Amino acid sequence: MNEIIKLQNVCKNFQMGDSVVHAVESIDLDIKKGDFIAIVGPSGSGKSTMMNLVGALDLATEGEIYLDGQDIEHLEESELAQIRGRKIGFVFQTFNLIPTLTALGNVMLPMMFQDYTEDEREERGRKLLEDLGMGHRLEHLPPELSGGERQRVAIARALANNPDVILADEPTGNLDTKTGDDVMQILKNLNNEGKTIIMVTHDMEKAAQAKKIVRLKDGRVVD
Repeated sequence: MNEIIKLQNVCKNFQMGDSVVHAVESIDLDIKKGDFIAIVGPSGSGKSTMMNLVGALDLATEGEIYLDGQDIEHLEESELAQIRGRKIGFVFQTFNLIPTLTALGNVMLPMMFQDYTEDEREERGRKLLEDLGMGHRLEHLPPELSGGERQRVAIARALANNPDVILADEPTGNLDTKTGDDVMQILKNLNNEGKTIIMVTHDMEKAAQAKKIVRLKDGRVVD
């Protein structure tokens, strides 16, 4: 398998008043195409910071991050936005759906910034939602959906531009056990179809379902 993401000696510092917080330190990590990786660790261990770095939502203070062989640390914000739009799909604990758009509207939105016609956006959005068991809820607004339904819409939205990588930040954190298990099965199915999945979680039972576990402590990879 080829590497899709590579971190070399990556550090991220934040200035907090007069002091500097070392959120992640000296991280080396190779993620291959088709991996399903769970990033675990206690609160404050650097999990979310690492997710933001891998997802090109933030830049490292030191070190290099490569996505598909391209060093993303020296790109302009507009170039980073294009990469995020094409190559990475994001799934969040709080769903981050737009409450005034229908389920279908939320899924179609990311495609507006790529080369899809309106008909293509609607056709693809419908298919993604139908594949995730949401065909009967296309015209419902997020407040009308359950937590599990909202997360299915969020996953469909993450898949809108057919990205290679899905970044899932505590994707089952706001869900009951059964619904969380359903979401994990969706992620495993996507991984079986060839998607690279990187998941941040505090739930070791969910982490154990990934192919690899990366443990963070005090901003460093310990295992």
